[in-house]
Amino acid sequence: MILIRAEKFAPNPATAADNAFQAEVPAGTPEDEVAARALREMDALAQALREAGVTVHVFEDEDHTRPDSVFPNNWLSTHAGGLVAVYPMYASNRRHERRADILEMLKSHYRVQTIVDYSGLEPDGIFLEGTGAMVLDHVSRVAYTARSHRADPHVLERFCTDFGYEPMAFDAVDSDGVPVYHTNVIACIGTDVALVALEMIRDERRREQVRERLSVKGRTIVEITEEQVRQFAGNAVELSGRTPEGRRRHVMAMSVRARASLRPDQVALIEESCEILAVDIPTIELAGGSVRCMIAGVHLDPRPAAEPELTEAVEAIDEDPESIDGFEAATALPED
Repeated sequence: MILIRAEKFAPNPATAADNAFQAEVPAGTPEDEVAARALREMDALAQALREAGVTVHVFEDEDHTRPDSVFPNNWLSTHAGGLVAVYPMYASNRRHERRADILEMLKSHYRVQTIVDYSGLEPDGIFLEGTGAMVLDHVSRVAYTARSHRADPHVLERFCTDFGYEPMAFDAVDSDGVPVYHTNVIACIGTDVALVALEMIRDERRREQVRERLSVKGRTIVEITEEQVRQFAGNAVELSGRTPEGRRRHVMAMSVRARASLRPDQVALIEESCEILAVDIPTIELAGGSVRCMIAGVHLDPRPAAEPELTEAVEAIDEDPESIDGFEAATALPED
């Protein structure tokens, strides 16, 4: 998985209008102190994941013009079979978060066959903010998506055609009628368990369709409330880790705030299939995202020559990231 160590972190004013989860920095807190606290939280997450046996690549970012770069899952996703997607972003000051050095690392360490770049749709006002806009069910191959101006239905269909997913779009709103800006704040889909705020899908028929589709292969559904969503309980992610003895295990990573909002019965259901890993990130959560938003997963096979290097937990990139220009984009996958 990929984390960005954003040295100039700050809540992004360009995204505050439609992100109801953003909060004000406490009055009188110096910008440098906010950034320093966020760095400590990023480092704590990386360390906790390494201790859980998760492979972590950390990239440095010293650019003060990228306040949200700590959330790379909005511009990048990787997929089995050597596929990588690059996404169009709604906020113009987020678009230069896309980094060629990260794509080069993926190509050098993992088997990458195709990079599909949708970012050219931005001038047309068409956006699909990665695994923020979509929550992907890798078992049943479904892309669950709350409709918003950050999740255009046409590019969603195109992504699903290119990557072999079934689109499942729906409207989700809070109790004030405000649309959910990113699907991954209301849903987390793991292998055997899913956390989802079904109550925020107001159309009863569509809600039951989502419930049925999620549980079709026997997956346990943990229904979370709108209040738990506001505590980032839906913004969790299942990761593949290893025990000290080398056995594979599922880890459900979330924030301490999210974990504290869960009831004992919900925790018990999650722990039937996953070990909960909770990390305290209150400063980063001011920007409207939590642990899931911070993680760009790597679902690629490692190159044999690179495997020894993957034992290194952190790869720090000191240079300023380059433009993404020049990467070839594909619009369809090769046939199986």
